[in-house]
Amino acid sequence: MSFWKRPPAGQAPAGPRPAIRVSGDARRRLAVLWEVMAKVHGPDGLVLKAGQLDVLQDMRSDDPVRQAVALRRLLHDDPTLDGAPSERFDEILNELEETVADLLARRAVEAQIERRVAERLRARHEEYVKDLRLQVIKEEGGPDNAHTLRKLAQLEKLERRRLSRPLAEELRPRTLEEVVGQERAVEALMARLCSPFPSHVILYGPPGVGKTTVARLVLEAAKRLPYTPFSEDAPFVEVNGATLRWDPREVVNPLLGSVHDPIYQGARRELAETAVPEPKPGLVTDAHGGVLFIDEIGEMDPLLQVKLLKVLEDKRVNFDSAYYDPDDPKVPRYIRKLFEEGAPADFVLIGATTREPGEINPALRSRCAEVFFEPLTDRQIQLIVAQAAGRLGVELDPEVPARISRHTVEGRMATRMLADAYSLALHRAGGREPVRITAETVSEVVRIGRIPHLAPARPRRPAEVGRVFGLGVNRYVGAAVEIEAVAFPARKPGKGTVRFNETAGTMYRDSVFNVASVLRKVAGLDLSDWDVHVNVVGGARIDGPSAGAAILVAVMSAVRGWPVRQDTAVTGEVSIQGFIRPVGGVYEKLYGARRAALRRVLLPQDNAADVPGPVEGLEVVSVATVEEVVAEMFGGLAEDEASNGA
Repeated sequence: MSFWKRPPAGQAPAGPRPAIRVSGDARRRLAVLWEVMAKVHGPDGLVLKAGQLDVLQDMRSDDPVRQAVALRRLLHDDPTLDGAPSERFDEILNELEETVADLLARRAVEAQIERRVAERLRARHEEYVKDLRLQVIKEEGGPDNAHTLRKLAQLEKLERRRLSRPLAEELRPRTLEEVVGQERAVEALMARLCSPFPSHVILYGPPGVGKTTVARLVLEAAKRLPYTPFSEDAPFVEVNGATLRWDPREVVNPLLGSVHDPIYQGARRELAETAVPEPKPGLVTDAHGGVLFIDEIGEMDPLLQVKLLKVLEDKRVNFDSAYYDPDDPKVPRYIRKLFEEGAPADFVLIGATTREPGEINPALRSRCAEVFFEPLTDRQIQLIVAQAAGRLGVELDPEVPARISRHTVEGRMATRMLADAYSLALHRAGGREPVRITAETVSEVVRIGRIPHLAPARPRRPAEVGRVFGLGVNRYVGAAVEIEAVAFPARKPGKGTVRFNETAGTMYRDSVFNVASVLRKVAGLDLSDWDVHVNVVGGARIDGPSAGAAILVAVMSAVRGWPVRQDTAVTGEVSIQGFIRPVGGVYEKLYGARRAALRRVLLPQDNAADVPGPVEGLEVVSVATVEEVVAEMFGGLAEDEASNGA
């Protein structure tokens, strides 16, 4: 209900306003309302607003009615409001008081809301500042505290504590010129690696002859040549194939790489929150632009070898995951690149093995050049010992290198024995320099370590009946194999037996049976009339047919009673037609004959081209038939019997 009378629209206010009686109490109430408005707007603000609404004169007037009109216009913020109030002034004041009360209530609510908004803004601001501080701390120092910093200090203290460089690294050759006994292998590997188009290589050879060292040094030499693709920082990544473990599900594959799925394996925080899989490149990517050296590559899982072949062809590793979404905008660009383009893997593979070439994956062999390292001779072992002594700065008795060479054919083992002897001599000298290593010190090391003596079969007499030397190879190390035979007339003609040690292998048994047929065909000897026992001394295992010629000589010597030359070894497969067939491992077998102090070797004629030139201290005789073997091993005895028979 309004107590103000408005003139009709479009008409001027009618005549002068009627006089309104205003009591003193009403005037005081009106004054209070103006005081409230002054507090709400402030004295200056109230005057300014009254001026804007053109009610300043009415506000300052002594007429309470004019003041009431001015107050109404201020409350409604409308200068156009007009009209004469009714005669009941108290009711007019009640209306104004209600309006002022509404204004104060609204202002109170607005103030309360503003306080809450300010509190919320302040809280949000504090959280934002806190996050910024944490981010700065993380960027500058990470989430470290006193405990983690103490652990870090302990680790750094441990890092500064070093005993010494590994002795094997100290004694390792530092240049290709210091490598002993592998001149041909070094040249072959240089030819394949130091080229504008380097090729993958497989290194064959016995353990401890320097395959890893040579590969590393050849890469260093290739970096210095202007026509090779290797840069100065080309990596040499080394891994042992026997220790490579991988999951066929591709969850873990340290060689080729794998995908880290956050659902099952967890992930970094920024990737786990968005469930983005992360590819983890493997060693083939680490070797990009350099060499990946896999020692004991023949021990690798066959399926992993096949996967490696794919990488060699593509020069890239591809990744796949069911959790990868190519349309997900939250996938980082490097992860998208790995999934869509793969990881680079352009490297040269150098594999090393002590296995025979036939035991290596044929597909892998077809993509690699093959280089063979040679077993070390006594003289080369002695030279390695002398070089290692020079690096250690110790003095040697003259007989020390020769004594060490009697116990090992590996360069690594020789340097280790020297290092053990050095430690023992230094201990006994009380740490005083210079240290001198004596032959007795080496013997003490041998006894402490129970290192076996390489006891080659030495000839006992110039000639013996039923005893002959064959030649065998084990892991690219040749050795003389002593074969002996005895023969007795059978108790009943045609009821003789042939015995042999089964532990030597099935090939050995087949060779014995072949010899029986050949003796009957060529020499007219029927072993069924004899009790024959053939033995491989020392229980050596014969994996191939190359012992056939030696078994034939031993059996014929036992049956005929002919003495066999003890300075000669024979190798070759005997066919039942009486021919001597070629064998493998010729160089290693010649090496074994030389270590056994033999002077002659009978070799199949088809292997003549495999002989690496003149062999110092060893005469190589080529034979093609059983008759030639018999003539060389028994000399005039066979000729005399043949002439007597004639």
